[in-house]
This record gives sequence, C-alpha cells and structure tokens, in this order.
Amino acid sequence: MDYTLEEIAAELKAAREAKGLSQHALSNLVGIPQSHLSKIENGSVDIRLSSLIQLARCLDLELKLIPRKALVAVESIVRSVRRPGDQASSPKPAYTLEDDDA
Repeated sequence: MDYTLEEIAAELKAAREAKGLSQHALSNLVGIPQSHLSKIENGSVDIRLSSLIQLARCLDLELKLIPRKALVAVESIVRSVRRPGDQASSPKPAYTLEDDDA
C-alpha cells in the first residue's frame, strides 16, 4: 500500500484517540505546539521525520522500513494485532503465547 500524507495523518489521529489523549496532551509529550499537531492530523502540513518518530513512539507505534516483498506479510501481522479501541472489529489471533503455556 502506498501511503499518502493524509493516510498517515489519519493513522496518527486514530492512535491518539485510541489512547485517550487530547491533542494538547500529546503535543506536550512530544514537545510540539498543539496547533502544529492539529495541522499534522489534518494533513495540511508536511511532517518532519523526527516529529513523526516522536509522535509514533508516544503512541506506542514504531516506524520501520521493510522490504516491499515483505509488505503483505507485515500488513497481515499488523491486522492480527488488536488496538485497545478496536477489540470488537479485530479478529483474535489464531495462536498466542498463552496457548503455549496451557
């Protein structure tokens, strides 16, 4: 999938909302003005890589460059991981570490 700035902005906003953070709270954690965070989430400003990394880490996300050949596998794994706010819509992984302990 080719990401556009708007798609990344929407993912950041969804992750912030899933964590229950306001724009003000997240901007304080990251050290950027709330008005700039608003522009980032609206896709109206081109985000700097350093800001994207800081935002992602504060939202328990990680940026990683992956080979295109591995993209389908990585996307499948990401879909199988539940976000706190997505429990109803996310499928339960077929195998968990807890299954090994039983």
